Amino acid sequence: MKEKIIAGLLLLSLVSVLGCGTAGKVDEAVSEAVTSKETASAATNTEKKVEESFPAPVSYSGRSEDQTENLLPKHSYKLSASHEVDGRQGIAWADGKYYVSGSTELICYDSEWKKTASTDDPFKGFENEVNHIGDIDVYNGEIYAGVEYFMDGEAKNIQIAVYDADTLEMKRSFPFEEASGQTEVSGIAVDPDSRTIWMCSWADGESGRYLYRYDLDNGSYLGKWHLQAPPQWIQGVTYYDGFLYITADDGTADLGEPDHIYRCSANPDGSFMTTALERTLDDVTLQGEIEGLSFDREQGQMLVSYNRGARIVLGMPRGFYEGYDKELHEIFVYDIQGL
Repeated sequence: MKEKIIAGLLLLSLVSVLGCGTAGKVDEAVSEAVTSKETASAATNTEKKVEESFPAPVSYSGRSEDQTENLLPKHSYKLSASHEVDGRQGIAWADGKYYVSGSTELICYDSEWKKTASTDDPFKGFENEVNHIGDIDVYNGEIYAGVEYFMDGEAKNIQIAVYDADTLEMKRSFPFEEASGQTEVSGIAVDPDSRTIWMCSWADGESGRYLYRYDLDNGSYLGKWHLQAPPQWIQGVTYYDGFLYITADDGTADLGEPDHIYRCSANPDGSFMTTALERTLDDVTLQGEIEGLSFDREQGQMLVSYNRGARIVLGMPRGFYEGYDKELHEIFVYDIQGL
């Protein structure tokens, strides 16, 4: 309709020009007609593009705030013990043993927290350069670790590495999906019920707002799920009884602020996961840097890795607080109440 009106007006203008007998004005009129038609066409196309770019309709029914049982802590926890260990990154329990990861090492402890095995060369056999292990998990006699090259807050060569839980030697690895937008890997969790692997990111911004899912059997990328509201500075993730538990280094140690543990469903309905505050870590020895976590299913306990004594800048220890000449790594053991 718009084009017909414009064409009619232009025709009248052309007739008027011809009546004056001026050839130059005829050329101008024709040029204006072409330009006006192109403008009208462009406007129509713009309208179509705007129309096509509207957001998708809401695909989720119900409101998270109405499901109060999912917003409250799943359990209550009582601190029962702490154990100093050698690694500063992660903790995993399996078959009566405790596995601890350092940035460049893997260590195994028995049920009494006595060291039984360790390796200081966990990067042997990798094709791409790596120098950092994050939080870990153990499943079916194998240690799963997120491995990368990490320096001053930046990461590259991210991959999932699988180690033998007895020898601590690397068996295989497979790369992450670059198109996922993940820029760092701070932790990994195995969900044996759905046979999937979850990865988390410590990085600030978009990368740290999602959990990334992979197939446990073949390592294929299954997608990412948006955390709402996302914890800040995610350090670790683990699976326990249908839920994913997430540690966040969101407290400022210099101000004595505690870090936190969050929880979300491991079976999300849609493209996002609603997080709930599970526990405030205000009862550790001294506020520092929270790392990974795990659950001891035999004893009914939650295990949390924590560091203290070192100042952390861009994810790396840089000097020490007064009274410390080294960084201490501890595993805090919490009894799960009501089991």
